Amino acid sequence: MKTIAFSKGRATAQPLTEADAVAAIERLPKWLLCIPLVAQWCWLALHYRSLTLPSTLNPEVETGGLVGESKLAYLCRIEDSFAAHVAKTGAVYPGDNPDLVRAMTGITYPLIAKPDIGWCGYGVRRINTGAELAAYAEVFPQPGPFLIQQLATGVREAGILYVRRPGDVRGRIGAMTIRHLPQVTGDGQRTVGALIAASARAAPRLHLYQKSLGAIELSRIPGLHERVALTTVASARVGGRYEDAMALVTPALEKIVDELSRSMGGFHYGRYDVKFEFLRDLRAGRFTIIEVNGAGSEAIQFWDSRLTLVQAFRGVFAKQREIFALGHLMRARGVKPVGVARLMAAFLRQRRLIKSYPPSN
Repeated sequence: MKTIAFSKGRATAQPLTEADAVAAIERLPKWLLCIPLVAQWCWLALHYRSLTLPSTLNPEVETGGLVGESKLAYLCRIEDSFAAHVAKTGAVYPGDNPDLVRAMTGITYPLIAKPDIGWCGYGVRRINTGAELAAYAEVFPQPGPFLIQQLATGVREAGILYVRRPGDVRGRIGAMTIRHLPQVTGDGQRTVGALIAASARAAPRLHLYQKSLGAIELSRIPGLHERVALTTVASARVGGRYEDAMALVTPALEKIVDELSRSMGGFHYGRYDVKFEFLRDLRAGRFTIIEVNGAGSEAIQFWDSRLTLVQAFRGVFAKQREIFALGHLMRARGVKPVGVARLMAAFLRQRRLIKSYPPSN
């Protein structure tokens, strides 16, 4: 497997490492990170005369995928001819027997249960038995559905950002990022808890791992060089590590991503979260989609720990400018942005739901 190193602004492939590194942009308090991003968003809104202009990018998805949209809605839009690229997924509504839904959709244990309206891995749990699934359904907030999804066989994860200019026949991959699960490596002497405490990346999130791992696993002493995954999800929120992999994109990968995206109709901007087994599989276009995100997709490639703070902010700012520029082209083609009130309602609903989801693991 390879990673991307930056030299004088250009990317070159090098062997992947598992450095316990924290990205410069991650070190900032959340509020401080948001200030310049909100400031530029407001400037762009004044320039383009719309606070919600990027919502035009995916007009057939709620809010264009800026916030609060259904995850299942994306997957349902993908043509059946690409079914082999999509993890088998079903929806469990209030009053449903979740194990019956699982059986009817052909999903087997272990599986993933997660909210239909989600963000940053909140509420995502690996489920191994029918009893665990019933317990998840019992505490999931009403009235919305949650999703059950076949656990993808690939052990590695990537985020693939797709961009298609309005009017263009074909789109392109705008970014690709390898996502690493948070993990520690055993030395044959220390417990999992002690290894977490000694990790610059994991230690600040010990309270999360106490919930996902439990006391027994935290007190276990893993063998020498044994890798212990700390969570099911690879979100940076729980300590996942991101590496820019744009230099690893191939024509074969870009072709299948473009064909799959165009099968969704008016889909112009979004990120596919995919699982894959080996890097050669990903480069050949063999992957399994576990989630699709729209215009609100984070520019996760700039959370690479080898970027300086200036490089990271330059990239995030460029992403904002891009979605407004593309939104301007969509508006010129007759697509109207969603109203501010509607966008705020979707945002507040998502925030309210996140607080009530079962803990992730």
